Amino acid sequence: MTEVKKDKTTIVLFSGDLDKAIAAYIIANGAAAYDHEVTIFHTFWGLNALRKDEQVPVKKGMLEKMFGKMMPRGAKKLGLSKMNMAGMGPKMIKHVMKKHNAMSLPDLVEMAQEQGVNLVACTMTMDLLGLQKEELLDDINYGGVAAYLGEANEGKVNLFI
Repeated sequence: MTEVKKDKTTIVLFSGDLDKAIAAYIIANGAAAYDHEVTIFHTFWGLNALRKDEQVPVKKGMLEKMFGKMMPRGAKKLGLSKMNMAGMGPKMIKHVMKKHNAMSLPDLVEMAQEQGVNLVACTMTMDLLGLQKEELLDDINYGGVAAYLGEANEGKVNLFI
């Protein structure tokens, strides 16, 4: 009996903007619900969606500590790409989302994990920004460009957000 190959969807999440991360995760969860194999490759500012909310004690150099303080810690802290308004924009959009029973980004990330979406943190970017595995969510994968290209090569849908 031949095995039926699933369609593959890959997403590069480069942006650390709340609205763009929400869009990436909505698409990923939708594709997973349609029985696609889904990979989200988080690189540069997109890694912030995978950061744990709490500070994790890890040994870092001064520059890495500065990056850590300047970047938002976790999915709950991301700003909007437009109309951020000194932090008021994300509060407003979260209020509207709650009012309309839309899932929050942390809930979308959790749903993606439950559906078996392959969440990959870019190891090269982690090195550049001084992020360590202990600072990121549990049960995610780590890889570089070759890992992403291997997935994308077979992808029916490939997105860059």
